[in-house]
Amino acid sequence: MAKTIDLVAAFDASPNPYMLLDRDLRFAGMNQAYLDVTQRTREELIGAHVMDVFGAAADGPGREDSQRLEASFRKVLGSGQSDHLALLHYPIRTTGAHGQAVFEERYWSCTHTPIKNDQGEVTHILQHTSDVTDLIRARPTQDGSGNALDEMLGGGVFRRALKVEADNQRLEAERRQLSDVLLNAPGFVAVLSGPDHVVQFCNEACYRLVNHRDILGSTVKEALPELGEQGHLDFLNDVYETGEPVMGRQRAFSLQHSPDGPAANRYIDFAYQPIRDENARVIGVFVQGHDVTDVVMAAERQKLMIDELNHRVKNTLATVQSIAMQTARTHQDPRSFAEAFEARLMALSHTHDLLTKSHWEGADLRAVLEHETLAHGVGRLSLNGPHIALSPARALSLGMIFHELATNAAKYGALAHGDGRVSVDWRVIPHASPQLEIIWSEKVGRPVKKPERRGFGTRLIERNVRHDLRGAVDMSYTEDGLSARFTLPLETEA
Repeated sequence: MAKTIDLVAAFDASPNPYMLLDRDLRFAGMNQAYLDVTQRTREELIGAHVMDVFGAAADGPGREDSQRLEASFRKVLGSGQSDHLALLHYPIRTTGAHGQAVFEERYWSCTHTPIKNDQGEVTHILQHTSDVTDLIRARPTQDGSGNALDEMLGGGVFRRALKVEADNQRLEAERRQLSDVLLNAPGFVAVLSGPDHVVQFCNEACYRLVNHRDILGSTVKEALPELGEQGHLDFLNDVYETGEPVMGRQRAFSLQHSPDGPAANRYIDFAYQPIRDENARVIGVFVQGHDVTDVVMAAERQKLMIDELNHRVKNTLATVQSIAMQTARTHQDPRSFAEAFEARLMALSHTHDLLTKSHWEGADLRAVLEHETLAHGVGRLSLNGPHIALSPARALSLGMIFHELATNAAKYGALAHGDGRVSVDWRVIPHASPQLEIIWSEKVGRPVKKPERRGFGTRLIERNVRHDLRGAVDMSYTEDGLSARFTLPLETEA
């Protein structure tokens, strides 16, 4: 306890002015020398904001000097390091001969030192000021008169102090500008210090990349352990040991988004570059780059789409070729061939249009039926069954089948007569391997004669069912007309 009293007494007895500010820049203490030089009382200052007491004033401190003083305080709070103002022009309020308040010209050299707690947090700022007014007044006059001592003690010191202060302000401005650029850079930026790669700086893009983990002040190995398992820590070690940069383009990174959650794969363009001191010795690594995952994924999707397009075009051309060859075998007359061939191409086109609307993700069975039978009148067809999702390949095959059935019905069957009707019913048969059953049933209203030969339409239907749909079909003629029963394995995914 006696030691504490001695320290307080020494602080108050010092002939040099000292004062103490808290984090809100309010006076927390000062010694007697400070009260004497500022002509203030302790009661007047304790708890008051320093800039409320010593801010800019008419005939007093200028706005620029006041801003420099406050900026120095803020810098200490932000950096945790001491700051110096080599020369500060700051008039002091005094009492004139008639009791009025006047300002006396003063020049100061200021040192602002952070006071920290056990956790290293800045809790207070200690200001030590030296009154250099007499030294400044001793500088040579403008006409150049004065001796060497005057120059040494006055003008030379004055000019050097101004130059140091100007350089400090310029460097601080440049530092702030650089910091702002790095903080707001669209790509990620980090500064790693020492052989252990301690994270000293990380901008917002970097925090987003690592899912806002608290990495500042930690080593890369501690903060991002998954990178070591992927070899990226070896890259950093190589840069630090050899002084040679390492570049990567669209390299895969697996980053953990939570301690227990799955890792997320990201593709990144990066550059690891050495940071050197004034002796050209490597003291850290500068990390910069961009997350290009969206670009890589877009390129992969584009390649997949092109491959899929090539596949579909080849399949479509093969289908068209088959339709042309089979139609030509059953139509010797060019005109009848053209009509039948065009009708079948239109059926294929209709199903393509239907699939395009769903971005080729598939189609509903009812929609395919409606598309292929719409031209024959909605009132003459009855469609009954649940929602069944079809893959693009199955939709194309069933579209061709329904087109052939509808065309046959319009030429020879139920739709060729005004009182004929067609019903299409479908259901799912719940076996161990579920089956899709479709029944096409025509009611002509008069006796129907079974065709004497099998045409192309019948062969196309049977081939599509067996080869493309891996199913079975039973086509028969009754007194009412054609009846076709299709049994297909049910697709589990459309």
